[in-house]
Amino acid sequence: MRKVMQSRLGGPEVLEVRDVEVPEPGPTEVLVEVKAAGVNPVDWKMRAGGGLGDPPFSVGWDVSGVVAAVGPGVTRFEVGDEVFGMPRFPSEAAAYADYVTAPSRHLAVKPSRLSHVQAAGLPLAGLTGWQALVTVAGIAAGQRVLIPAAAGGVGHLAVQIAKARGAYVIGTASAAKHGFVKGLGADEVIDYRTTDVGAQVADVDVLLATVAGQIRELAGTLVPGARVVALNGVDAGAVQWAVENGLRADFMLVEPDRGDLESLASLAEDGLLDVHIDTAFPLERVADAHRMGEQGRTIGKIVLSL
Repeated sequence: MRKVMQSRLGGPEVLEVRDVEVPEPGPTEVLVEVKAAGVNPVDWKMRAGGGLGDPPFSVGWDVSGVVAAVGPGVTRFEVGDEVFGMPRFPSEAAAYADYVTAPSRHLAVKPSRLSHVQAAGLPLAGLTGWQALVTVAGIAAGQRVLIPAAAGGVGHLAVQIAKARGAYVIGTASAAKHGFVKGLGADEVIDYRTTDVGAQVADVDVLLATVAGQIRELAGTLVPGARVVALNGVDAGAVQWAVENGLRADFMLVEPDRGDLESLASLAEDGLLDVHIDTAFPLERVADAHRMGEQGRTIGKIVLSL
């Protein structure tokens, strides 16, 4: 089978497609024939800076595919089931491959309304949005939610999750992306390039800090005691600052969670959540997928189609 690996840290050119043996699922694991694998910022950050130990290793976590074999003790799935998920994160999962093993409870049944390419773009970004907005912030109907980078991977899913929960959503995006974000259901979209968002927006109950370094400049938009959920470790100092200034702030790292995957799948089946794919690359063009992602200009998700 094919598997993307790297023997050193560096740019996209270090990614190599190699021929390796198909892995065997262990106890409570399933073997998934991968139909598509999502590409996320954490992938290129670990490719360049490490975080999975010394190379060689393989990045990639988002996966959608078909169960090809089940290990001892698995009761949730059978061979032939269509599944999606984010196995083992933040440990190595090696999802950029023809086959991947995964703990069965790190997967859920793929929503029938989504193609494998779409489903592969949902787990990490969708779980991030769900866990930040629902689990941590506990958003409620009528609350005002501010989502910077609302056209991005996490942002475009977070907008839809917040709307499904009855929130009033304010997103930021460049002018060319306003129609897309409005189409997701956002109530307001602001051009961060031409507008001082911190001065124009007010009475926000929840800030989803999708972009590092913006918490202080957007704090003026928040009501006293508002919730701030930071997704970037570099915002640790800003989180502490926010707490000291009367806000409820947390840094959150996404986790695999079967129940949350099933909640996302339910929204998708009900037509309340769609995954926009900017570009689907073949596995052999994985380096191009990373180059595109690092430019930070995509609308929605980048996916590898196998």
